[in-house]
This record gives sequence, C-alpha cells and structure tokens, in this order.
Amino acid sequence: MSDTTAPAANGNGNSNDNGKPNGTRRRALLILGAVVAIAAIGYATYYWTVARFYESTDDAYVASDIVQITSEVPGAVLGVYVDDTQSVERGQVLVELDPADANIAVSAAEADLARTVRQVRALHAQADQLRAQIAQRQTDLKKSQNDYARRQALVADGAVSGEELAHAQDTIAQTRASLQAAQQELEATLAQIQGTTIEDHPDVLAAAAKLRDASLALRRTTIRSPVAGTIAKRGVQVGQHVNAGQPLLAVVPLDDVWIDANFKESQLRSVRVGQPVSVHADIYGKDVEYRGTVAGLAAGSGSAFALLPAQNASGNWIKIVQRVPVRITIDPEQLKQNPLRVGLSTHAKIEVRDTSGPLVATQVRNTPQPVRKSAGEDTGIEQRIAEIIRQNATAVGSVASSSPRNTRGGVVASAGSGDAHQASR
Repeated sequence: MSDTTAPAANGNGNSNDNGKPNGTRRRALLILGAVVAIAAIGYATYYWTVARFYESTDDAYVASDIVQITSEVPGAVLGVYVDDTQSVERGQVLVELDPADANIAVSAAEADLARTVRQVRALHAQADQLRAQIAQRQTDLKKSQNDYARRQALVADGAVSGEELAHAQDTIAQTRASLQAAQQELEATLAQIQGTTIEDHPDVLAAAAKLRDASLALRRTTIRSPVAGTIAKRGVQVGQHVNAGQPLLAVVPLDDVWIDANFKESQLRSVRVGQPVSVHADIYGKDVEYRGTVAGLAAGSGSAFALLPAQNASGNWIKIVQRVPVRITIDPEQLKQNPLRVGLSTHAKIEVRDTSGPLVATQVRNTPQPVRKSAGEDTGIEQRIAEIIRQNATAVGSVASSSPRNTRGGVVASAGSGDAHQASR
C-alpha cells in the first residue's frame, strides 16, 4: 500500500508547489499584454503611416446631368422615335411636331418679304420720277417767266393786252406751285429711302426678320437630342398636343457621371482639389474599383441649400455635424467598361496625403459640356432671303428671261407686272 501525502496549502488556498499555477497565469497575462501592445503599436504605426492619409464615406451616390427636352413651339405630336432606357446620339431626332402651321407661316413671310421689296423699289422709282418732274417744272417755270418778260415789254406799245399779261403772270404762279409740290413730295419720298438701299431698307429688314422667325419655328418642329445619353422619363405620346416649354422627356448622359460624396465637415480639413479617390459601387461590389479625382467641394452644406433650412437661432439648439458634398469625377474609360446609373450607392475613399491642390475648383468636368448650336444659325434661310430680295428688286425686263421660283406655299418670288416705274430708271 503506497503512502501518498497531499501538498500543503497556504492560507490563500494557492498551491505552493514551486508556484507553478501563479507562474502560468503571469506568463499568460504577460503574453496577452505583449499582444495588445504589439497590436496597439501596429495600429498606431498603420494609422500614422497610412490610415491618417485617407478619408472615406459610404454616403456617396452617382449623379449626372439630366437634360430636360421641352418643346419650343406648340403643336400636335406626329411621331415619337425613342423610348425609356434607349440610348441616343447627339443630334438624333426624338420627337416630331406637325409642321403644317409653320409651313403656312413661312410661305406668308416669304410673300410679305417679296411685297415689301417691291414697295421699296417703287419708292426708289418714285423718287426718280419726281426728280424728272421737278426738272420739267423748272423748265416750265423758266419758260413762263421768259414769256411774261416779253409780254411785259410789249404792254407799253399796246401789242399785248393787260389781260394776257395777267394770264402769263398766273401761269408763273401755277408753275411755281407745281414745282414746290413736286419738291415737297420728293422730300417725303427721300425721307423713306435716303441713306439706304433696297437690301438694307428698314421695312425689308423687318420683313426678313419675320421670315427668319417663321423658318425658326418650322425647324423647331423637329426636336433633336442635344447630347448623347439614355432616354428617361418619357411622357410624350403620339397625337398629343404640346405647348411651348412643356417637358417631353429627359436624356441622361451616362458617359459623364460623377460621384457626390457627402463627407462630414471634420473630414474635410485636408481635402483638396485633384486628390486621388478610389470608389466602389454597390452594384459591382469590391470586384470593380473606379479611379476618381476630387473635382471640387460644394459651396455649403446640404442643410444650407435645403428647401427648409435649419433655424439654429431659434428655440433649443443641438449641434449636429454637417456634411458637405464633394464632387468626384470618374475615369471615362472605366465608365465605358462598367457603366453607372444615376442614384446608385457607392463608397468613396480620398487619399489626402498631398495637400498642395487648391480648395476651390476652376474646372470640374473631365471634358467640357457640349455646346448646342443655335437654331438661328441657318445659312439656308439667309440664302433664301437674298434670293427673294434679288428677284423682286430686279427690273421686269431682266427677270422675264428667268423662270420663276415657287415657294412652299406657291408664292412666286420672281418680279411680276405693275412695276413700270422701275423700268424707266
């Protein structure tokens, strides 16, 4: 039978066998403390060398221009050539309105221009006619004065009666009055045409402006896309009568989207324009990382531009950390490979290591926004106006050899009869 002896215990109930349990616990605590210290040192090192140079937020969403397409003239819709989710090119026809009323207005404006040119041409011919009348009446006045002088010399001899002399004097008065009337009429005519030609006469310029306006309204019956993008919010239907300024649909250029990342104000201390940004979109997850650049910071916080901004000067006040939108542009080539949609959620991380960039942006977009050509820049209508003026400002004899040109409404723009005054020039 073996003799076993239990180890003696001290007053604290701990084993006194060379202190092994206490040593094990101490070593465990030392190891744990070392691990915590190493982790703290590692995190501090990581923060000091890496983490402190990045600011991130998941309050970031895709944004883009939303180009509203509206009608500039009223009319009935003849055709709608696009639908929602369809991609379109710049200049592609979207909607077509009935051009019947516009065609009638153009024809009426062409006829009015031709008529105005003829009227101005008649004024020039009238001025020449009045000059000829004045010259003739001056000759008649001189002849009457000579006749009166001869008769007055013969009155003393009795060869001419006093009655005949009085008649000669009356003839002088009548001729002088006719001369003065022709001179006044010439002055009135010259007041309308002096210092101008047929082409730059105010009445002709006004009629030409009306023709440009009518032609502009005709071109606006065909509505084209000002940018390339994707159709959204299409509300126009065939047969619908639309008014000027009425929204018809929208075009979203998805090749030029950006990120609006809303950072806390405390995160913006080192954010500068031009700093690199990495962006992940929830639609693609971590597999796709977009390369971005800080394009600019908003002029104020989101609450400052809210419909009902906060009134911090009234009532109880609680400080709330504000967020400021930061615009981030994305590499266009990456957008072509992995297109984004407006409103998608993203996560943005800005590298703020380099703070040499400006705080205020001078240029935001990667590429300048496309500029739409003015609808009034139409060389065709200018050529048409010049042709109408030329044809109606030409004498009858020179136009008779050329065939008349018909307009849309059947108005002959060539010179017709009733302009005999010009032929005498």
